[in-house]
Amino acid sequence: MAILIELRRVALKQFIKVMKAMSEPNRVKMLKLLQQKELCVCELQALLDLAQPTISKHLKLLEDAELVESYKDKLWVNYRLATGDNSIYARTLLINLSGWLKDDPEIVNLTLKSLHVHRDSLCKKE
Repeated sequence: MAILIELRRVALKQFIKVMKAMSEPNRVKMLKLLQQKELCVCELQALLDLAQPTISKHLKLLEDAELVESYKDKLWVNYRLATGDNSIYARTLLINLSGWLKDDPEIVNLTLKSLHVHRDSLCKKE
């Protein structure tokens, strides 16, 4: 019985993390952009017109909710949608997200804008 109660607590915590991650419009926009292609922080900054620390905080919340994953590639850290393998809530949301907000004017404009944003011209090379 105690194991079942603990499993329910874990499930509830996972659910709350996913819902909190989705409760902020800029995080929703990030997920919609990441449906199109992998992006770095510089690209997300340019697209959303937000400061780097703000972008990073949003990405951390999305990673904690298992909606986004990152990997390092030379100078960049690339972000992409996660598979949702470890959370039924993240997986369900990511599957359904592709059909949501397709006709939203702001999402459509961001998606079109993303075609012209390139990290080579945005990011400082070291």
